[in-house]
Amino acid sequence: MGMGALVTFGPADAAGVVSRRRERNKVLELIKAGGWVMWPIMLASVVAMAIVVERFWSLQRKRIAPDNLVAQVWQWLRGGQLDDVRLQALRAGSPLGRILAAGLVNRRHERAIIRESIEETGRLVVFELERYLNTLGTIAAISPLLGLLGTVFGMIQMFGALKAVGAGNPAELAGGIGQALITTAAGLVVAIPSLYFYRYFRGRVDALVLTMEQEAMKLVEVLQGEREQDDELAESRVAKGRMRG
Repeated sequence: MGMGALVTFGPADAAGVVSRRRERNKVLELIKAGGWVMWPIMLASVVAMAIVVERFWSLQRKRIAPDNLVAQVWQWLRGGQLDDVRLQALRAGSPLGRILAAGLVNRRHERAIIRESIEETGRLVVFELERYLNTLGTIAAISPLLGLLGTVFGMIQMFGALKAVGAGNPAELAGGIGQALITTAAGLVVAIPSLYFYRYFRGRVDALVLTMEQEAMKLVEVLQGEREQDDELAESRVAKGRMRG
């Protein structure tokens, strides 16, 4: 085909364009029919979607608590390779790494000080893991209320039209009823998935926190001589982790 070939659109392409335009017009008409309450509901839906996408990315287990990290730290300790550079890399690598680094910095102190430093850092890490979840929960709570508010305004509009023109103008009455139904449905459509993902991410955060607590306690016990790390097992875990990476 030459450079000057013209791109032609068949009847099916034209019909598709017209269909997409009609769909967009229907959406805009629904938003307009719902009144001004639809705009905060739409804004809440955009914010909720952004939070869900961001939390799915940030709360991946491999990003929060990488496998075999304690085994790798143990290898550094046994080999005398744990210096400031490795500690800094450990701290910057993952939230679990930050917690372990807090304990390793104080490894020459008594157990209580090690645990205290780990718990202080752990509280900061948990706070970061729960970032935006309160906002998502708030959206799940207020979206039905916004829909209810739109319902109230729609009913007010309907009764106002009924009082002004009587029951002889169905179009005026339909406008108020339509606003009431549209805003109620829109509020529920935003609230239901927001509540679901809020609960889902809360559960994921709880599971990650439990995993990090267990790993941190393993490190404390190893540092205090209460647990012996098997060298062969540690090396095999590190090797498996490198192969996965």
